[in-house]
Amino acid sequence: MEAWARAPRTLTDARGALARGETTAATLVEESLRAAQEYAACNALAHLDAERARAEAERCDAEARRGAALGPLHGLPITVKDLFSVDGMPTRGGTRAALPDLGGEASAVARLRRAGAIVIGKTNLHEIAAGVSGENAATGDVCNPYDLARQAGGSSSGSAAAVASGIGLASLGSDTGASIRLPAALCGVVGFKPSYGLVPLDGALPLSWSCDHAGPLALSVDDAHLLSEVLAAQPLALRPVRACAPARLGFPQRVLAGWLGSSVRAAFEALIARLGDYGVTIVEVDAPSMEESLPLYGVIRGAEAAFVHRDALAREPENFSPAVRERLLQGRAVSAQAYFEAQRARQTIEREIAESLMSVDAWILPSAPLPAPLRGAEMVALERGLTEHRTAFVRLTLPFNLARVPALSIPFAREAGLPLGVQLVGSRGADARVLEIGRWLEAFSSGSALA
Repeated sequence: MEAWARAPRTLTDARGALARGETTAATLVEESLRAAQEYAACNALAHLDAERARAEAERCDAEARRGAALGPLHGLPITVKDLFSVDGMPTRGGTRAALPDLGGEASAVARLRRAGAIVIGKTNLHEIAAGVSGENAATGDVCNPYDLARQAGGSSSGSAAAVASGIGLASLGSDTGASIRLPAALCGVVGFKPSYGLVPLDGALPLSWSCDHAGPLALSVDDAHLLSEVLAAQPLALRPVRACAPARLGFPQRVLAGWLGSSVRAAFEALIARLGDYGVTIVEVDAPSMEESLPLYGVIRGAEAAFVHRDALAREPENFSPAVRERLLQGRAVSAQAYFEAQRARQTIEREIAESLMSVDAWILPSAPLPAPLRGAEMVALERGLTEHRTAFVRLTLPFNLARVPALSIPFAREAGLPLGVQLVGSRGADARVLEIGRWLEAFSSGSALA
């Protein structure tokens, strides 16, 4: 299955077309609703409110005709991951279990709506955001729009599939260990995990409050930048693309050794060679304590997720899927000493990554070790041999949640028709610089004359 019969509009292009009077909010909403029907088999959506979306589009168009002051996202249809509260829409978190009280509408959603965005619906996810495949017995699997037999990635699986299919022009997702960047990579879209705390998470279902981040999924880095400014409620000024080329990029060669598939290795090394030929200095970087990321994350995320879902786990454990229930029970058994020791060890990873970033503009590495695997895959083939699926797909992403630094995934190549993503990682607070480099690399990877 092709991802789309006609490439969807970028948010930036649609915004320009609205400003020039070449389209209307009503037209953009209808395009999204048609895409939702056409790509229903992807199962991207948890909830769709077509009537409300059409009514909001009519209001937006009326305001535009009156010459009212318009927000930066005026009349642009988007979706929201179904762990953020949206007034007038249900929040289920991809589970049959009862959720804790999330309060009112999430601040991140309210900021998007105040900027003029039209929330047309909510997207499916891996149950309670606790997984990387997008497979979900409660809601049905989210399928990759490039091939329905393959995973969309998780946990923001529906958000990535929706953006790739034109169901809304962008989506709000969350990322605790991979959950924006991985589905973005597997579905061929841009995914940005900002610095920890830049985007508020009140009104959102936590998975691990010390690792959770919120951010956009979109079709271009410009789109991700626009959304990030709205979500952060502050400017993230970018220089012109030609001025943004990195001088030095860090290549974590030891971290990657044995942990890629052959096709991703070849594509990534070809990109590194091209960057070197262009004049970008490639520097080997390392953070040795990253090797401990997965067990530390297991303790921290496990304990925090079990606390978030403690009531449902005590009263109705059978309403969680077996795999999620087992992890929650393991998390409940984590001792206070083990949790605090893991948090202290996390600080070592944070420090090492921060120190390594002092000598480079950003790290560069693949977002995922393989193209989208088949749904149901439990083991995947890497250079090191057969590897457990989850371990393979979080190794390259979750250390940057522990370090709380910004990380951006952009498409850079394809293998057998499936997209591959490359990841840029910057210093905490250097969100604008990561987006600048990403915008430049986006042009470079496409063969643009800018590069």
